[in-house]
Amino acid sequence: MESRLLSVRSRVFERADPYEVSEYVNQHVGAHDIRLPRSGYPQASLSHRPFSSLDLCRISYGGVVRVTSPALESIFHLQILLRGQCLWRTRNQEHRLTPGDAVLINPDDPVDLTYSEDCEKFILKLPVSLLDSICEAQHWQRPEEGIRFLNQRYGSAELSSFYSLLDVVCHEAEEASLDRVQQHFAHIIGSKLLVLMQNNVSREQLNSQVARFEQIADFIEANLKLELSAEHLAQQANMSVRSLYGLFERQVGLTPLNYIRQKRLERIRACLLDPDCGVRNVTELALEYGFLHLGRFSQIYRQQFAELPSETFKRRG
Repeated sequence: MESRLLSVRSRVFERADPYEVSEYVNQHVGAHDIRLPRSGYPQASLSHRPFSSLDLCRISYGGVVRVTSPALESIFHLQILLRGQCLWRTRNQEHRLTPGDAVLINPDDPVDLTYSEDCEKFILKLPVSLLDSICEAQHWQRPEEGIRFLNQRYGSAELSSFYSLLDVVCHEAEEASLDRVQQHFAHIIGSKLLVLMQNNVSREQLNSQVARFEQIADFIEANLKLELSAEHLAQQANMSVRSLYGLFERQVGLTPLNYIRQKRLERIRACLLDPDCGVRNVTELALEYGFLHLGRFSQIYRQQFAELPSETFKRRG
């Protein structure tokens, strides 16, 4: 892969001891262990630039090397293969990477990568806090369990525009640009990854979520007498049940079923108070709105309105 990612101006090691290079990587890029062949004298090279909250690193170990690490916890690692071959082992399978391929390692993923003797790679280190701040600034919905990239492997054709952006960022890093310029580019880098790579972040704007909730609420209001389930509402809204629960929690602080129950109680109360509502008794109205256990209905009605439904009915008109 032809690349201008970091020039000799950023060189920290040239034909050095791989373990010395590995120790530097541990300090600046991410904790890991390396295993090298017992014979031979591999010579490693490394270029490195900090850039705002990012770290940019270009590295070759000069020999077949296996790199392992437990979960990185607070950082994402994007690794781009520039030369040679790489075997990436995950929990369930093995993936072979060729020049131009990229792999995104999540903070809770263990690392197990074996590089060929002629391999050279580029590492982009992104802190979790950067992607969190981007979601907050863009009003994107970040899951409570944290951001996670779902499809982690990409080819050069899929990320060609991102690689061009990285070239610009590496140039800016070597020119020692102003802090505010670096921060701007770091946010662009993070935003680009969140847009290009499949992840669990919802980029739907908050006002769009309000509109979606209002559509669901209108559907509920129009169908209060029908049997409504969370699955049915999710299907109507073209979203998962989990997303539906998240939407209701953010908008009204209730589960969908509790919201439906509250709206039914409000409708029943309005009808009990309205002399023009053709209801003959409380039991008939409760059954009409799906309350089959009348004692329980009276109890939750009293909790909601501080009086029994029969007392409300006596006050109508």
